[in-house]
Amino acid sequence: MAYEFITTEKRGHILLVTMNRPDVYNAVHPPMHHEMSECWDAFAADADLWVAVLTGAGDKAFTAGNDLKYTATHGAGKGLPETGFAGLSSRFDLEKPLIAAVNGFAMGGGFETALSCDIILASENAKFSLPEVKVGFFASASGVQRLSRYIGRLAAQEMMFSGRTIDAAEAQRLGCCNEVVAHENLMDRALEKAGELCTVSPSSIKATKRILNSMNVAEGLPDSLQYSRVVQGDLAKTEDFKEGVQAFVEKRKPNWVNR
Repeated sequence: MAYEFITTEKRGHILLVTMNRPDVYNAVHPPMHHEMSECWDAFAADADLWVAVLTGAGDKAFTAGNDLKYTATHGAGKGLPETGFAGLSSRFDLEKPLIAAVNGFAMGGGFETALSCDIILASENAKFSLPEVKVGFFASASGVQRLSRYIGRLAAQEMMFSGRTIDAAEAQRLGCCNEVVAHENLMDRALEKAGELCTVSPSSIKATKRILNSMNVAEGLPDSLQYSRVVQGDLAKTEDFKEGVQAFVEKRKPNWVNR
């Protein structure tokens, strides 16, 4: 199937998916969210595909996350699919492993997209951040929930409250990624890791991930993500939210009023 905002390539039992909007650092807008959701649906349904690798086009960015300029110009449009940001953040029925090959910065929803994958490999040039608080948002696409689960609540709170950026080395120390590799070797390593996963029983991996998915459900992650949408809706009614988006578009410092 041909896509407009992503590219796909089958390599044996591996699906390579590339977010392909390099002119905006692979930022994701509503049409791309829905396109990616369709891609993951097709991946799940294809019995010959066992593992997927997700990366971003170009050398600068995995993805810059939410395309705020598009939102400011076009509005939310049809918004997120039921499966969430990039078709992944609220998807709890996919039983095949996903490897994020983070080739550059993964900001906001970009970091949340990586966190929604099962294994995160990072280029030495990669940078990670949940900077939503700097523009009047919060990490509502599973960043609050997943980062606090993966690296612990104290470390996650400091990152989310400050919006600061960490490099690949700190990300590995904190537990935000599995491995850091030389930039030029990232895709080879990601495909090598995907190949390793193809040497074991795909049925066993599916069974393992089925349990992991059930644990997420039992821990209330789907309900918490739904509540995040409610809170995001409340936040969108504040003056600070409107100011954050406007300041971002105008490339100036926001003037917060706390209401």
